[in-house]
Amino acid sequence: MKLTILIHCPDQSGIIRSVTTFLHQQEGNVIYLDQHVDKQAGVFFMRLQCEFETELVLDDFKEKFDTTLANEFNMQWDIHMEAHKPKMAIFVSKYNHCLYDLLSRFNSGELMVDIPFILSNHEDLAYVAEQFQIPFYHVPVTKETKESAEAEQLRLLKEHQVDFIVLARYMQIISDQLIDTYPQKIINIHHSFLPAFVGAKPYHAAFERGVKIIGATSHYVTVELDAGPIIEQDVTAVSHSHSIKDFIAKGRDLERIVLSRAVQLHVARKTMVYNNKTVIFS
Repeated sequence: MKLTILIHCPDQSGIIRSVTTFLHQQEGNVIYLDQHVDKQAGVFFMRLQCEFETELVLDDFKEKFDTTLANEFNMQWDIHMEAHKPKMAIFVSKYNHCLYDLLSRFNSGELMVDIPFILSNHEDLAYVAEQFQIPFYHVPVTKETKESAEAEQLRLLKEHQVDFIVLARYMQIISDQLIDTYPQKIINIHHSFLPAFVGAKPYHAAFERGVKIIGATSHYVTVELDAGPIIEQDVTAVSHSHSIKDFIAKGRDLERIVLSRAVQLHVARKTMVYNNKTVIFS
C-alpha cells in the first residue's frame, strides 16, 4: 500500500524529523520526499510518498496523523492512496483538440483517472465521446437557462462523485457556486496572451502586433476570471513568416501539451496552492 502526503504549515524546526519518525512508527517506509520553504511567507511545504507492507485502516491512520503531528505543527494536510483513480469530468464546447488529447492519453493508460462523463453546452462533440465510449451530456447555457444549467451540472457531478473538472476549451464562465464546490479542483487552459490580447480572436491580434512568441497557460479556476493559481505554462517561437493559420496551429499544440501536463501534475498530487500561487513538486 502506498500513500502520498501533502503538508504545508508555518516553517519551524523538526517537521521532517517528526513526520518521518511517525511514519517509521507506523511501519511505513519513506520512498520519496521533497520540500520547499517560502522564506518570505514563512511557510513550509512538503510532499512525500511512503509504502506499507500491510494494509492500513486509512481513517485510523489519518486520525493518528492529525492528533500526533498536525495539531502540534498547525498543519494543513492531505493524504491520498496511490491506488485510487480520481474521477475527472471534462467540460468542452466546440473545439476538439484538447479533448482528443486527454482522451487519447486516457485510452492509452497514460492518464490514470476515471472519466465518468463529458459535458458540453453544444452537441458538436458528442461523436468524440461516442468514439471513446464515454457518456456525453448536452447542457445548453443561455442567459435565460444559466441557473438551471448550473444546477444540472452540479447534479451530474455529485451523482457521479467527480473529484475534479477539466475545462478542455469550455467557452463559458464558471459560476461561483461551482468554484466553491470544487476549490482548486477545476483546471482551465487558455492562450497566455491574456489579458493583453482579449476577445474572440487573440491569435489574430497577436499576429497584427508581430509577437515573437506565443504560449499557453493552465491554471486552477477562481472567481476572478483567468487569474487563478498557475499550474503549467509553455511557449514557442513565431516570426513574420508565419500566418494566422500557423499561429492557431502552434497555439493549439501548446494548449494540448500544457493542459495535459497540468492534469498529470494534479493527478499525481504534485500541486499545492497557497496565496493564489502553486508549489509544483518534481
